This record gives sequence, C-alpha cells and structure tokens, in this order.
Amino acid sequence: MNFSLLNIPWFPGWVDSIIFALDIIIRIIALCWIPYNRKPSVALGWLMAIFLLPYVGILIFIVIGSRYLPKNRRERQSRMNELVRERTGNRPVLGAQGHLRESDLASAILNYRLGSLPMAGGNEFALLPDNHESMKVMAKAVDDAEEYVHFECYIVAYDTSSAPLLDALFRAHQRGVKVRVLIDHMGSLGYPGYSELVKMLDRAGLPWRRMLPLRPWRGEYQRPDLRNHRKILVVDGLVGFSGSQNIIDRSYNKRKNRRRNRAWKDLMLDIRGPMVSELNALFLSDWYAETGDLLLEEADQDLPSLDSGAMAQVVPSGPGFETENNLRLINHLIYNAERRIIICSPYFVPDDSLKMALTTAAQSGIDVTLIVCAKGDKFFPHYGQRSYYASLLHMGVKIQLYPAPTVLHTKFMVVDDDVSLIGSSNMDQRSFSLNLEVSMLILDKTVASQVNELAKEYFEVCEELDYAEWLRRPLRQKVTENICRLTSALL
Repeated sequence: MNFSLLNIPWFPGWVDSIIFALDIIIRIIALCWIPYNRKPSVALGWLMAIFLLPYVGILIFIVIGSRYLPKNRRERQSRMNELVRERTGNRPVLGAQGHLRESDLASAILNYRLGSLPMAGGNEFALLPDNHESMKVMAKAVDDAEEYVHFECYIVAYDTSSAPLLDALFRAHQRGVKVRVLIDHMGSLGYPGYSELVKMLDRAGLPWRRMLPLRPWRGEYQRPDLRNHRKILVVDGLVGFSGSQNIIDRSYNKRKNRRRNRAWKDLMLDIRGPMVSELNALFLSDWYAETGDLLLEEADQDLPSLDSGAMAQVVPSGPGFETENNLRLINHLIYNAERRIIICSPYFVPDDSLKMALTTAAQSGIDVTLIVCAKGDKFFPHYGQRSYYASLLHMGVKIQLYPAPTVLHTKFMVVDDDVSLIGSSNMDQRSFSLNLEVSMLILDKTVASQVNELAKEYFEVCEELDYAEWLRRPLRQKVTENICRLTSALL
C-alpha cells in the first residue's frame, strides 16, 4: 500500500520523509526558541499554534512573533528618553516630595525609571465624558493656537462629528500655525471618512505621517499588529488633551452600528500645567520615530517645579520600551490600595500578574469593582474576557456590566480617594505589550472624586454580575469562552 503524500501513487515517497523531518525540526526549534524571554502564557499559545499547524504556525510567528519595534525606532526612543532625563535633571519628582506618601513616591520613581517622564505639580484637569462635545472643546483650543498644534490619534476619520476639530486644524495651518498630525495607519484603514481625510491632508500640504505604516512596497514594514494607540492633542504647550477617544463619530460611521444604535462612550482629559509639556514630549518622540526629525525647538526647555495644583505624571508604554510600563504601574497601584479599587475597561483580558493582584486585593478586604461592556464589539476579546469572570467573582471581585448597545470605551482606574489613572490603555495583554499607549497618573482628591462620580453614573445603568447565575450560563457559551481564552495571549 502506498502512503505517499496525499495518497497519490506517482508522488515520490521520499518527499513524505522530508516533510515529516521538517515537521519534527520545526517543533524542536519552536520548543527551544519561542519560550526565550516570553511569558509562559504567550509562549504556550504560540507553541500550541505551531504544534497544531506547524507550517502555517511558524510562518505567522515569523511575521508577528516579535513584540518589539524595529531596532532603529527603539534607538530613537532611547535617545528621546535620554534627552528628557537630561532636561529634568534626572529627578523622578519635580517640586516638594514631603507631602507624598511612600507608595506615591514609589510610583513616581517606578514610572520615571521606565518611561523617563517625572511627576510634577501645578496641574489642572477637567473630565470630558461626551465624545462629540469633547471634539468641540478641542476645536476651540486649536482655534486659539498661535504657535503650534500637535495632534496624534489611533483612529481618525472626517465626518460631521469630527469636522469641527479637523477643520480647526486646517484653519490653524492656513493662518501659519505649525500643525503636525500623526494617524495610526492600520487603525484608521477601513473606516468611512478616513480616505477622504487623507486626500484633504495631502491637498492642504499639512505635515502629517502615518504611524507604524504597513506599506512594504515603500520599504515600510514592521509587525502588522504593533499599533500606536495613543490619543494626544497639544496646543502651544499651554493646553493638552488625552484619553480614550478616537476622532470619529460615536457610531464609527458603520451602518451596522447605526442599525443597532451602537455608540462608543469615552473619556478625555482637558489638561493645563506641566503635564502638557510631558504630552508634547511624547508626541515629539513619536514624530521623531516616524520622520527622523527631532523638533527640539518645539520642546519645552524646562518643566516647572510647582507645589500647587495636582501632582501628575505621564506614563508612556508600548513595544518601544523594554518593559511593560503600564502593567507594572497598575499592579503597583493595586498592591498599595487600602480601601477601594474601580477599574473601567472595554477589554479586560488580564495576564497572570494582574489577575493575581486583583484577587489578592479582593481577598484582603479591599472593595474591587470592574466595569466592563455587557456586549463587546470584538468577538475574540469579548468572549476571552468572559472566561475570567467566574474565577474573579469567586475571589470576591465585583463585575458591573454596562448595557448594550453602548460600547463603554472609557479606560480609567481609581484607587481609594486620591489616585486616578486615565488614558488610552485597556486592561488586556495587547495594551500591555503590543500597543503604544499613554496614561495619566494623577494624585489629587478632586480628580479622584470626579472619576468616582463618573463611575457612580455608570453603576446606575449597569447590572452587577451574580456568581451563582453566571455559573448557570449555557455550555456552548463556556466552550466558546474557553476557546477564545486560548488566543488571549496572542491577540
């Protein structure tokens, strides 16, 4: 009987032997190579993919297996970090440190060592919880610009909701203000209004770049799913905006969303004070990474050491850094909580360290509450996160489900009565490892109170998940969740 490839009698039998040998070699190489310097969960996910589909799995790994940006981009990031450290005198805290708690000082030191940006006082923050209104507020700031406007966002499209802000950028450029725009390439592709915006930007002659472009025919290539997820707007170094919101209609201009009344709900920060300069430094770092142009003339020479106002610190993270800056900060804040932790995130797919920190806090008597979407907009992340609910509930973590069809895209964490973390980062392994993110750590009772009030507004429409009831969900859902969970380390 002939057992040659595909049971084709005339196919040479020795080809089978070569393919079989290659299969064994791929598996051995994968076992030796993939676990190196990777989390066990991530390594196991890749090994499963390769062992189940050796040839397809190894090709996918070669394409998207490394979580780091190209070497030249990481070198530019390191150079920017050195420049920032020089200009801040290698001080993790600017101003008096005496009124900081030990845990707050430790947070500042941790973030400075990882991200190079110091904690500083003298800041003012206002919460902008309405997507469309926040774009009007940003447009007003741009219309007041005199020197420069720096704009950076993951998803941008031109529509009736985003037009006020985008038109303001064009007007500023026309009156001689230096306007620079960064838009993530893959993030914006496919959304109605993006192609029109690209044509408008090109016609206006406005300096702009695609972030992390994927255009091999132009020599532009890196791992396709490494994305710049940051949202930053800086005007004249005086006012800044950052948070979770993309610059697009809250329906994301999709017909299916409008049919289902699905809309995104976000949170942005209106920022005044030294943190505007830190956001600007992060923009300049990304501009340098994309263009090679180091715009030192538009960087603030010195950050003031002010003891008034809110203490705060910008927390950059992503594959341009050697460590998972945001995950380390989040775990640190959880372990230093004393009474209460509230986390709001549309995508909650924790790694082992985050899950351990949250359940340890809950078992220690700390009130731990998660606010997540009842129905997510992405299949695999949504069902993957559902697979964690039972173990979290069992250990005392409360889970509040924000009702569909709204996609609660807000991302914040508030600890006790004075620590807030607000930004672009989700609580998932993609945001910890694969996306460039920006978060704002704020040590201020007023801001924490405002975030707590926003959380209360969410609670009023949420449904708290009951552990016993959750265990009775249909078997088909449990199976789907378990399968999707296997992909969480790779997504």
